[in-house]
Amino acid sequence: MSTERRRSAGGRRRANGPADDARGNGGRRGARGPAEDERTAGRRRARDDDAGGFWDDERPQRRRSDAGREGGRSAARSEGGRGEGRRRADDGRRGGDNGSRAAAAESGRRSADGRRRPPEDGRRGPEGGRRAAAHGARAEGGRRAAGGGGRRRPPARGRRDHDEYDDRGPVRRFFAKAWKPALITCGVLFVLGVGGLAVAYITTDDPRNMDEQTSAVLAATSISYADESEALTTGEINRVIITEDQLPQSVIDGVLAAEQRNFYEEPGISISGTMRAILSAGSAGGGSTITQQMARNYYDGLSQERSYTRKLKEIMISIKAGQVMDPDQILTQYLNTIYFGRNAYGIQAAAQAYFNKNVEDLNHAEGAFLGGIIQQPGNFENVAPGSDMEEVLHERWEYVVKGLYLMHDDHPDLGLTRAEAEELEYPEVVEYEPGANLEGYNGYIRDAVINELAARYDLDATQVATQGYQVTTSLEKPLMDAADRAFDETLPDMPVETVYGLAAVEPATGEIKAFHGGDDFTTDPNNSLSTDAQAGSAFKPYVLAAGLEQDIGLNSVFDGDSPQEFEGIGEPIQNDSNRDWGPVDLIDSTKHSVNTSFVQLAIEATPQSVVDIAGKSGIPEPRFESAEMGPNIALGTYRVTPLDQASGFSTFANAGVHMPQHMITEVRNAEGEVLPPNDADLLESGSRAFSAETAADATYAMQQVTAEDGGGSEAALPDRPVAGKTGTSNEAKSAWFVGFTPQLSTAVGLSRTDGQQLEIPGVQDVYGGTTSARIWRAFMVEAMEGQEVQEFPEPVFKGQELNFGPTEEPSPPPEPEVSEEPSEPAEPSESPSMSPPATSESPELPEPPDGECNWLSDDWPECQEDDGPGGPGGPGGPDGPDAQQNRLIGWGRETE
Repeated sequence: MSTERRRSAGGRRRANGPADDARGNGGRRGARGPAEDERTAGRRRARDDDAGGFWDDERPQRRRSDAGREGGRSAARSEGGRGEGRRRADDGRRGGDNGSRAAAAESGRRSADGRRRPPEDGRRGPEGGRRAAAHGARAEGGRRAAGGGGRRRPPARGRRDHDEYDDRGPVRRFFAKAWKPALITCGVLFVLGVGGLAVAYITTDDPRNMDEQTSAVLAATSISYADESEALTTGEINRVIITEDQLPQSVIDGVLAAEQRNFYEEPGISISGTMRAILSAGSAGGGSTITQQMARNYYDGLSQERSYTRKLKEIMISIKAGQVMDPDQILTQYLNTIYFGRNAYGIQAAAQAYFNKNVEDLNHAEGAFLGGIIQQPGNFENVAPGSDMEEVLHERWEYVVKGLYLMHDDHPDLGLTRAEAEELEYPEVVEYEPGANLEGYNGYIRDAVINELAARYDLDATQVATQGYQVTTSLEKPLMDAADRAFDETLPDMPVETVYGLAAVEPATGEIKAFHGGDDFTTDPNNSLSTDAQAGSAFKPYVLAAGLEQDIGLNSVFDGDSPQEFEGIGEPIQNDSNRDWGPVDLIDSTKHSVNTSFVQLAIEATPQSVVDIAGKSGIPEPRFESAEMGPNIALGTYRVTPLDQASGFSTFANAGVHMPQHMITEVRNAEGEVLPPNDADLLESGSRAFSAETAADATYAMQQVTAEDGGGSEAALPDRPVAGKTGTSNEAKSAWFVGFTPQLSTAVGLSRTDGQQLEIPGVQDVYGGTTSARIWRAFMVEAMEGQEVQEFPEPVFKGQELNFGPTEEPSPPPEPEVSEEPSEPAEPSESPSMSPPATSESPELPEPPDGECNWLSDDWPECQEDDGPGGPGGPGGPDGPDAQQNRLIGWGRETE
């Protein structure tokens, strides 16, 4: 009974209340029947005015199959309930004949469909009682025995009417039905999975009986040019096998501190490492143990493909190896197998290649070094002094040394104490002397191919050296030779500290056609693919593209005067030679590399949008960490490589679509199967950096740079259009020319290894337009020979013609001076003057030719064009007569 119905009945009934308590006082029915003032118990019938009301909606009535069931239930309640009957009628309140009338009423309440209806003569008997006292009809049969008494039992399970409302939601009803099948299914799958792993483990061969990968070990990798002629081979095997007793503790400690400090606890596989690698999709590091690496590189039948089948087989072999092989045997086999760089396979060859020692003579510092280079043997095998890679290698060594004492804390029989580890000194490595196969630029090609195979094909140096791959590149030997000649013929007898950088990229494909690495790859880093320098004004096209994308049209006017102060820049910005250009549009600003107008354009377009455009065009994200982001990025504060710039400018030549730069066009394994790169989808269509309209307008502005009066006129080709941009950093520490034709984008950069000012014999004023532009032209004349002459698209002049120039305010007219005293008339001269009469006009000076400055004026040194005189030692240059003033107001050469 609901709370509301109990409240209507006079309150909650007490089970053991006194017989004379009223129902409304909270007492419940006594065992011997209701109290004197309590109305007769029994299920309350709905009144006539209750039909279709609240309770009809909330609790639908149960259907009864026949009237006898209900009558029997009523009789049971009347005569057989709890001794004398649970609900005994009061003699004074209900007549004795009410039982027969109740029985008749019960029979009359049922319709043909079995539902009870209220009696026609009303719900109360003639004496006013709500229910009959005797309930004779109910006594004929029911759910209680006539004399049994006791509480009414709930209906039997399964007798609930089928159309009774289920108030559970659809989700709960679904899970109530689905959880058991789901649990059974999961259990079956788990059992099958465990069974499958058990079968795989049982069928896996004993590693001690498996064959070595002898065929793979003896295979070398061939690297070819674009025309499939062989450039070089790499992978001649240099290996000396050692035994366990030859392996010193210094090497064991160094390798374990670098690769797996808990090796002796988990010699097979690392459950935690494997799960971490799976859950993070490899971003949290690989899960391979030393045993797994040994199995992958040592046993025949395990390919290097990335598949679950191969990985499962590798894990099964590793588990068995960890159970049947001694850990020291696994470690020795691993160190005899892996590649250490410098064409050294195995720990003994590595000890000779790096320290000219036998492995048993290596100390802890040298053991830590060899352990540290296992991850990147190709990058660490020949590190140039003072280079970024040398710094990375030092950090890697320090990481392994720290691992020595951390490992010792957990395993006192391994590693060194902290005090012993901190006493170690970085070891001295012997010089690397590769064979003649790597002379000239071949060594640079080999290193570049190995690095790209790792980045795009997930092949490490060991696989490249031992798996017999056939690699085809996009490099063209005639262009590689032309890159070398361009420097030798244009700028001979340069100081040894000079860094020559050149890279050429095909815009339509992103393929690298040529590059200049250096004179000796054993001593010089790759000048074009890895060595960077400040971009100077060669970064301005990205600012121009950002402005065009925001509808700032080419004909928009800016203030070209110099110097100017800008918010967010600590020092005033000035143009080359501090020249004032006045109101200037973006076409002339690009042509003459006007710094002040481009800084204002960067502010209007926002520096972040400039960085976004440059990144989409091909500048790698790490380059943007080389300087703070602000409006002065228009001046080229970021450091870039020639390959970065050649790739970035190729996006302009390719109608705003960037194709990822790459050198490898095809890789086949020893079986002749073509391996797909991980960027295959991107190479098919590229990615859009900016609109084709922006590319057309920016290219048109850059074409003016190579015009006769442009800053890069030295780069003009005689038979075809050229677009590009010059750039010279602060104090001429770097000089650039980056340009392109529709078929080829090439960047030339000059700098120095010591970071000092460029020194070029016979050239007093070092500018990108007078040095790098000449080298660029020498290379491109050969590169474009025999190529079809193609034209650039016409400009569309998108966007609006906005005015960001200075607002001229009319000056007030001069006020006439009034003399307080009248002037006296002049006295006539007594004698005539002998001098000729003076004329009112001054003699005219000869006019300079159109477009040139007045070379007779005192301002001649300050009106030179961008990338003209004004370099070191010259007027307006850092070492010239205006050097002190330039330093005080913010020297602008960095921006040009």
